[in-house]
Amino acid sequence: MQWTESLRYPDPAIRALDPAFKRYHLPLSSVERLWTGSRWGEGPVWMGDWRCLIWSDIPNNRVLRWEEETGVVSVFRKPANNTNGHTRDRQGRLVHCEHLGRRIVRTEYDGSHTVLADRYQGKRLNSPNDVVVKSDGSIWFTDPPFGLYAFYEGEKTEPELPHTNVYRIDGQTGEVTLVADDIDHPNGLAFSPDESILYVVESRGEPRNILAYDVDGAKLRNRRVFIRCESGETPDGFRVDVDGNLWCGWGMGRDDWDGVRVFNAAGAPIGHIALPERCANVCFGGRHRNRLFMAAAHSLYSLYVNTQGVKGG
Repeated sequence: MQWTESLRYPDPAIRALDPAFKRYHLPLSSVERLWTGSRWGEGPVWMGDWRCLIWSDIPNNRVLRWEEETGVVSVFRKPANNTNGHTRDRQGRLVHCEHLGRRIVRTEYDGSHTVLADRYQGKRLNSPNDVVVKSDGSIWFTDPPFGLYAFYEGEKTEPELPHTNVYRIDGQTGEVTLVADDIDHPNGLAFSPDESILYVVESRGEPRNILAYDVDGAKLRNRRVFIRCESGETPDGFRVDVDGNLWCGWGMGRDDWDGVRVFNAAGAPIGHIALPERCANVCFGGRHRNRLFMAAAHSLYSLYVNTQGVKGG
């Protein structure tokens, strides 16, 4: 892919779709390509105590590590059971979704692994995709069967559970409960800053939608379409900033859609960060949580912005 970092300020790759986006755009910050060489990059998570970013290269069955101080990229884990999404719990432990293992796993401080969920009502999970941790310690994750469709991001086999489910793992008891069963291939998910709303991408709708649910303790209610996409637009993973804006991996339908699309708390598009390839997922990192990391199909990008990601996001 031919791509050159802009030498001009402001960076033309950063577009305001609404005047409200200008407050989040730092005029002297540009999109940086940090690394390229993956088959399908996913699941970025910032490790502040290590000063590094961890993200997945699912088809290559590895998790990669980018070091902030040196810029060096190395293999963090291989084989990695075709790991997809990552997050950290409120104790700083890494939680990740395994396609091949068909489970949610936590990496303990000593490097050992604890399986948090691999079945629901006796049936194996499909291929957990993305995961977030709420402030009460509960873990919420999506479970579409993308890893079961081919020998590429997992093992080809028939699913045992529906392709519509979102689950919750209780932070105290470890009990796995079904919180939504009405989403066609649920994908990325994130909470609003006050955790009163859970947003979920419905990735096989036509067109695709980002749904919103009211969070009522350990349950969800009031399903609604929060963002209705144009035909061909493909939202994937996303994270939320402290003002409630959604920063969404975007693209695939047209060249000018590839990158990150930003929506305000009312669901209106306000900005776009153009990349030369589809962006799968994002996270906020750096010392002040004001650096947006973008895991795209083949590359890892970053951009400093004038906001912060919510804690735990």
